[in-house]
Amino acid sequence: MTKPNEHLVDWLRDAYAIEKQAESMLKAQSSRLEHYPELRQRIDQHLEETLCQQALLEGCLDRLGSSPSAMKDLTGRIAAFGQAVGGMTMTDEVVRGAMRGYVFEQAELASYTALIAAARAVGDAKAVQCCEQMLPQELEMGRWLLDYLPDIVAAYMSRSADGRDDAKR
Repeated sequence: MTKPNEHLVDWLRDAYAIEKQAESMLKAQSSRLEHYPELRQRIDQHLEETLCQQALLEGCLDRLGSSPSAMKDLTGRIAAFGQAVGGMTMTDEVVRGAMRGYVFEQAELASYTALIAAARAVGDAKAVQCCEQMLPQELEMGRWLLDYLPDIVAAYMSRSADGRDDAKR
């Protein structure tokens, strides 16, 4: 039988791996965005938040006598690499990247919501505080992407219709 604390640690390790995957995805996307400066700026801002979130999660894991999972981290990085390579071959990379980013933010929201409930169940107030600090950042990034998506699509469609080289990214 698995103890509740073990679930919390496992899910914190999952969250850390997700943030490492987010780091890889955000860096790759930012490096390729040449013609969408507002999107690039917001991605770079969220990358900084992501790095801080990793540090917070590492602190939680360390406090609980654990550390990030090398295997989960590697798996996340491989997935991010696959998405980056796939994105480079798409003519509508900027649109698909923004949509994938929004979906990814929703997964992070679910993860932190579950972690808050798990941390409360085991009485870990510090883990609750940590996850409650990160949750609004993910929510805000998701909202921003959803709100800005019509602008990205409109810019892409206009540039693509004109045969412009700057449509893709």
